Amino acid sequence: MLPELTFESPVPSEPTSDDSVLETVLEEYALDRDDHLNAPAVVIRPDEVQSVLTVLRDEVGLDHCACVTAQQYADRFETIYHLRSYADASREVSVVVPTSVDDPRSESAAPIFETANWHEREAYDLVGIEYEGHPDLRRILLPETWQGHPLSLEYDRQKPQIVTLSDHANPIAGSERDPEGETLFLNVGPHHPATHGVMHVKVVLDGETVVDVEPDVGYMHRCEEQLCQQGTYRHQIMPYPDRWDWVSSGLLNEWAYARTAEELAGLEVPEYAQVIRTMGAELSRMAAHFIALGTYALDVFGEFTATFQYAMRDRELVLDVLEELTGQRMMFNYLRLGGVAWDLPEPREGFVSLVREFLANLPAKIDEYHDLLVTNEIFQLRCVDTGVLEPEVAKAYGCTGPVARGSGVDYDLRRDDPYGYYPNLEWDVVTESAGDNYSRLLVRMGEVEESAKIVEQCLDLLEGWPEDDRETQSNVPRTIKPDQDAELYRAVEGAKGELGIYVRSDGTETPARFKIRSPSFSNLSALPEIARGEYVADLIAAIGSLDCIMGEVDR
Repeated sequence: MLPELTFESPVPSEPTSDDSVLETVLEEYALDRDDHLNAPAVVIRPDEVQSVLTVLRDEVGLDHCACVTAQQYADRFETIYHLRSYADASREVSVVVPTSVDDPRSESAAPIFETANWHEREAYDLVGIEYEGHPDLRRILLPETWQGHPLSLEYDRQKPQIVTLSDHANPIAGSERDPEGETLFLNVGPHHPATHGVMHVKVVLDGETVVDVEPDVGYMHRCEEQLCQQGTYRHQIMPYPDRWDWVSSGLLNEWAYARTAEELAGLEVPEYAQVIRTMGAELSRMAAHFIALGTYALDVFGEFTATFQYAMRDRELVLDVLEELTGQRMMFNYLRLGGVAWDLPEPREGFVSLVREFLANLPAKIDEYHDLLVTNEIFQLRCVDTGVLEPEVAKAYGCTGPVARGSGVDYDLRRDDPYGYYPNLEWDVVTESAGDNYSRLLVRMGEVEESAKIVEQCLDLLEGWPEDDRETQSNVPRTIKPDQDAELYRAVEGAKGELGIYVRSDGTETPARFKIRSPSFSNLSALPEIARGEYVADLIAAIGSLDCIMGEVDR
């Protein structure tokens, strides 16, 4: 039985269109309300998770399980399912599932949202909540033989332990499809150039056909969430986001934290600073996509001499611009709560000229990429109609960014949950309908062009901005202490997709809970769906097409 729990909403939400849903459709399930700053929240019993999520998905249209957050209080454990709609990202509801401290057990959401499979495994691994009905409840970031759950309150962080390694096991042992066929168990990685980082892929082959794939993550143990929980909102957290997706996506990552913390603390951002943020974010997106294009050519047909080198060249040109703006080439630490660190570098004319020169030369370079990749017969043979991810499957796995848009899922937070200066600019969301490896590449190439449009419009605005109105940062208190028990999930459109952050405040200047929703984590979980039935060479193409960064997966 669920013990009686009383919840008080510290900051009541304004009435939303989804409030009526919580009061009517969920009337028979709701125990209480525990509203978050960005979304209404309903508290439910731990044995009714699947019933509630089915109603919200099928009757309300909240078909995107964006994030799953688990945490422990002194008197209970808690799982939060952050739900959104792919058709309208501004529609959000949080489902709060409390369980007792003595028996942290809850019904699994994996049968309703496939993306909850990995998210609940992480919650079990780090917090210790058991999810009944989960198809494969075991650790995902830590070794199976690890003792204890590091984010539970009783965990002893000072106690050393010896972790023994378990034998590799064929993930389909005893259930091979063809009893007369012979299957081969193949380890790819964790130190393999095609895995784009420290990732181990367990592959079962029948001849050259992929029968099963299991991505094995958790080799890095970066503890970024715990580091952020030890830092102050105002000064110490901002340098960390640069290190999540470290492939030039720093300003996008910083914006994810800035958006969350600013809304949590009620901070405004000057319009001028919003324009600078938007320009810097799109430059970061371009640099990240150049890496994706170049390394993908290297993965698929060993194109090191032209496409890879051209992509590195063009990324360096973008980094030249970002270095002028921020002073750094990778770990930018340029955004500040309430704005940006400083204005455009002096002389402004020189900086603007540098960016315009890059933009002027870009169309000819895009044509080169089309010649080298898009119209390349070898590339087409390797990528067209391989690694197909159907749109409904992409949604079930919580895929976002170019991976989802390559499957025709028209979802982009810059447009659908507007922030920054994006609503005032002319640009298009790039989608492709085929859902194959080729489509995901085409989306990234199209997004480079759209990012260039956005950067050019921002430059026009910055050039003509009145000198006496160039406010780069609002008046922010030296110490930020959000209201106790205030909770918020906010996200931006990162280079890889929806990069979200959940923060719970305890009234101090450091977060009580800081949860990172990385797009690469959810995108990578869909790898088995796009690789089964393909050839082993197509598996490599599929991994590269997801453009995952393992520092963001392991966090």
